[in-house]
Amino acid sequence: MATEDWGSQLLEEPMFILENGEVYRNPTEVKMSQIVMPCHANHCGELSVGQLLKWMDSTACLSAERHAGCSCVTASVDDIHFEHTISVGQVVHIKAKVNRAFTSSMEVGIVVSCEDLFSDQQCKVCHACATFVARRTEAGKVQLKQVIPHTQAEQMEYSLAAERRRMRLIHAEIITDLLSSSSSQTTSECEEYQDAVPAERTRVESVELVLPPHANHQVSTFGGQIMAWMENVATIAASRLCNAHPTLRTIDMFHFRGPSHIGDRLVLKAIVNNTFKKSMEVGVCAEAYQGGEPLRHINSAFMTFEVLDHDKKPRTLPHIRPEPVDGKRRLKEAIARKKIRLDRKYIISCKQTEVPLAVPWEPSNQMYLSYNNVSALKLLSAHGNWVLTSEKNKVSLYTLEENQKLCFKVEMHVNVPAEQVFVLLSDLRRRKEWDGHYEECEVIIQADEDDTIYQVVTPSVRKGGKDQEFIMLASRRRPCDPSEPYLIALRSVTLPTHPPTEDLNRGEVLCAGFSILEESDNLTKITYYNQATPGILQYISTDIAGLSSRFYSSFSSCSEFLERNRDSLASHSPSRKPGRMESPVHQ
Repeated sequence: MATEDWGSQLLEEPMFILENGEVYRNPTEVKMSQIVMPCHANHCGELSVGQLLKWMDSTACLSAERHAGCSCVTASVDDIHFEHTISVGQVVHIKAKVNRAFTSSMEVGIVVSCEDLFSDQQCKVCHACATFVARRTEAGKVQLKQVIPHTQAEQMEYSLAAERRRMRLIHAEIITDLLSSSSSQTTSECEEYQDAVPAERTRVESVELVLPPHANHQVSTFGGQIMAWMENVATIAASRLCNAHPTLRTIDMFHFRGPSHIGDRLVLKAIVNNTFKKSMEVGVCAEAYQGGEPLRHINSAFMTFEVLDHDKKPRTLPHIRPEPVDGKRRLKEAIARKKIRLDRKYIISCKQTEVPLAVPWEPSNQMYLSYNNVSALKLLSAHGNWVLTSEKNKVSLYTLEENQKLCFKVEMHVNVPAEQVFVLLSDLRRRKEWDGHYEECEVIIQADEDDTIYQVVTPSVRKGGKDQEFIMLASRRRPCDPSEPYLIALRSVTLPTHPPTEDLNRGEVLCAGFSILEESDNLTKITYYNQATPGILQYISTDIAGLSSRFYSSFSSCSEFLERNRDSLASHSPSRKPGRMESPVHQ
């Protein structure tokens, strides 16, 4: 284990007691505990990441098969960040459970922790989400049963699984578009350095014969084994760069493009694509063949390594000299991927209290900002300790004080189909028809069908004060199944084309939006959430204190607006204005 602090003791989820008095345990949960032996370790006496990947994949597969009731195969493993290394003699605990099932695929959440038996301390090593697909049976394609969440934590993972699945489905498209536009942005970073190490020196190619011990119970090559072989050749490539032993920090998504079987020859190739100041990216791929048949692409991944000094601090790495043919392309693509990784870490991994409210928006982080926007609204709506502050004209106002922040929600019902409510409220330009706080609203960027950036101007609360301006990302989502609501999530972003001006005060929205749940064909529950920031609080403080009824008036007007337009053919397709910046992602 690394010598940095272990962190606090890992907290177990609170017990959930069933009606019969028994303690609830998720029926798909599988736990594996392994003591790290010398045969599992690398040269440093630390657990090999390849071995850990095999254990993680095995545990997750057992969880998936417990839910599916049939054989399952690994389809993909999301990005993994390793927070700690694990030493010989320590115990690895792996817990996996199905977060959500779709038609024939399911997401399995994996949490890895480490225990020191001598100090009785534990720390988190990593977490991951893997996608497994149920294999066809003799009866045909499997239709998976739905996961029924019981605890608040399970409900949250169930809800976020749909958003993560959406990210996976568009991930390849976003990456391709970004990499294709990276050449014009990264020319200055492709300089030649005298002390550069030729990339060709780091190239590694290895062939493995798939034998019965490498196969799973379905006679296919074990997904964890393939990932372990890939990690092995990537580590060799990284070692050749600086003649030192590297430490693996992150793995970009593993995506299995086809199966491999006993008797296959697996060709594994790795090369250092680029080096940054204290890290390097290694590209690795796995291809399979039998006899004289052509190579089949099985998997590709990008792994980020560091080289640590005696104080466990990352060393400065030498520059890389790209190979003649594809080297510059690899180098530029690695720069683009690094930016994507930093965006992802900045937006998703950090706690909300540790980042500015308004994050810069650009095509490279659109996917992660959208995910963060919707996830934040889902997390806010999942809280169960809301307090009813007041109720008037069938409009209820709730408050929640948490982490020194004041959150509020407003609930009401309307006799309008949920789909129509969603369409009408999705276009923020129409909000000024019922909300007096919206003085002006225009579309700045129509990123795609579900993500739009608006400029909103609201009147000053104080007499003679400046109007307030918001640059807001609106992300909308339709439900994956009837039990879920439609969502319209709002958060502030910044744009270089729209800096703050002296004429307007720039306000910020951390988390806000609508949850629209269909309770019957014509009855819809609308819930509006807002994590109040200072710029918002001034508008609602008198309502929460019971000194004003503007909120009730606004939402009564909203109800009338929806009733008035229940049969309109509104559509959420804001047109772009000439001269405005457009997203290159979907052009």
